[in-house]
Amino acid sequence: METLSRTELYYGRRDSLRRDVELRAGPLSMDFDPETGSLHRIRLGEQEILRGIYGAVRDKNWGTVPPSLSNLRMEIQGQAFHLSFLVECKRRQINFLWRGVISGDAQGTVHFRMEGEALSTFLSNRIGLCALYSIRECAGQPLHVERVDGTTEKEEFPLYISPHHPVRSIRAISHEVVPGLSAEVRFEGAVFEMEDQRNWTDASFKIYSMPLDLPFPVEVKQGARVVQSITLALGGKSIPQAAVAQPKASLVVISLDQCQPSPLPRIGLGLSGQEPSLSVTDRERLKALNLSHLRVDLALSGPDWTGVFGRAVAHARALETPLEAALFLSDSGEQELANLAEELHRIGPWIATWLVFHEREKSTSERWVRLARRHLASYAPRASIGAGSYANFAELNREHPPIDVLDLVCYPVNPQMHTFSNDTLAETLEVQGSTVRNARRFVAGRPLAVTPVTLKPPPRPGVRGTRPEVEHGELPSGVDVRQMSLFGACWTLGSLKYLAEAGVHSVTYYETTGWKGVMQGEQTPHAPGPFPDVAGAVFPMYHALADAGEFAGGEVAPSHSSAPLRVEGLVLREGTRIRVLLMNLTGEVQCVRLAVAAFGRRVRVRNLDESNAGQAMRDPETYRKERGCLMETRAGCVELGLLPYAVARVDSVEEN
Repeated sequence: METLSRTELYYGRRDSLRRDVELRAGPLSMDFDPETGSLHRIRLGEQEILRGIYGAVRDKNWGTVPPSLSNLRMEIQGQAFHLSFLVECKRRQINFLWRGVISGDAQGTVHFRMEGEALSTFLSNRIGLCALYSIRECAGQPLHVERVDGTTEKEEFPLYISPHHPVRSIRAISHEVVPGLSAEVRFEGAVFEMEDQRNWTDASFKIYSMPLDLPFPVEVKQGARVVQSITLALGGKSIPQAAVAQPKASLVVISLDQCQPSPLPRIGLGLSGQEPSLSVTDRERLKALNLSHLRVDLALSGPDWTGVFGRAVAHARALETPLEAALFLSDSGEQELANLAEELHRIGPWIATWLVFHEREKSTSERWVRLARRHLASYAPRASIGAGSYANFAELNREHPPIDVLDLVCYPVNPQMHTFSNDTLAETLEVQGSTVRNARRFVAGRPLAVTPVTLKPPPRPGVRGTRPEVEHGELPSGVDVRQMSLFGACWTLGSLKYLAEAGVHSVTYYETTGWKGVMQGEQTPHAPGPFPDVAGAVFPMYHALADAGEFAGGEVAPSHSSAPLRVEGLVLREGTRIRVLLMNLTGEVQCVRLAVAAFGRRVRVRNLDESNAGQAMRDPETYRKERGCLMETRAGCVELGLLPYAVARVDSVEEN
């Protein structure tokens, strides 16, 4: 493995991220992203009014075409600004160019205009502006809606995750920001509606154009134009000065909540799509994670599922773990399950869980579960039979699973259905726990399995590609360079924190080895391209899961962060042992006060950051033996400085 640059260690990229530009519009502050041309976190003091405004071009499969920004011009004068730029959205047949103009004035009015033209003919599901409202500030709060036909109504932002569109036919909406002060957002150029993006773990309600009850995709002819605008304006009484002048606290405080702890979920990994077999080193490193299962996806209508199954059985035996077998059936499910039953008796695998799906159903219907139970229950009577959605929580929320015939309910999680920056990925963490709590409302006490958790959407049902190749400088579908980064480790721990605190039964992360794994794997050849050279190494997320895996069978104590988008903490307990895993979710140094009275007089602290991550990746065995340095606590507190995207392990020390 070559020496990795600091930015590669941070988030997998060789180039540095462009810093957001801070803007003011009178009493409002906000951030402009010069890479995407979007506004983020429009706020009054620390009170967020809008999570963001941005333009999006979606292809016929709902994929977002990455924007490329140029010709940025900025006029910033104290409490007002005017920006203009060009955005090219070009991928395969799609070529769409739009001009953005954003302005803000001293009265707190913000105007975002998009003027675009199709430079080719293509199919698209959506083109236009979107506005995002924060879940934390808005869920359950009232709002006033002006419809396209001019009528007005009182509505509310959904408290629970809404499976369908809570508000339609929007011309303008307004809500109260602080008592007596409202924020109106007006939409022009199309018909807009709202969806609850918690269904895909986004931390926002989204207002977008091209309503979903219209046919899609639509053919966008070359030369077609799209002109839309969104305007935010404040109304009501004068703005309280205290609401504006609230400086952001520099110290992040992590403390324990006074709530019952939850069992640490059973943690597993997916079968690698790249590794034909596990080397001795790979096997021993994976066994050190204390895995509870290995997931394998079997497309039983395909020609090669027996080979995939045989490889999964061999890997599971090498790791001494049972299988979580996800079965994707076609309409010939009866014969496919009969064939599987024969294969089971031939090779005798250890099965912990069956997950039953139909390749054309996004949420499994009762017929296929009953069929699977009839064919499989006699082979492994203790194995759980589960079902749900292979797509996302939205499908489970819209079509509830057949609870009466299930032992558990499952659905996957990934943070990149709509946006892709480090900041927006961090925003999805809290919502993962919300999906679990919402699912409990309709699963009648059945255990919940979140499987798989991946950084990018997984491929279609049951498909596992062969070894990915780099073409034209692009990564294969489903691969994110942040897989090998410190950010990837922080995001993984944040995911585990929120899923565990919500009481999920089990969770399956990523794959064992390869570009979508927790380590590169010794037998995976290096291919030149955007993915950094980490041949033979483990990824930082490996150490994150290993630190959690040492508490397998233990429990998770709920904790609270004063700034959850900056630093979070996962608190693990087993008997008298306590471990807190802190994660810096930002590219800046963060000062943290950890308040855990049960720690005693001293703690041991071991960091994983830019100073030692390269060595920890190359020689994980030596790193894992490091106990960390002793630190004194004061009144049950310890203060730490975390480098960008660092993970800190803080362990209790037994007093003599």
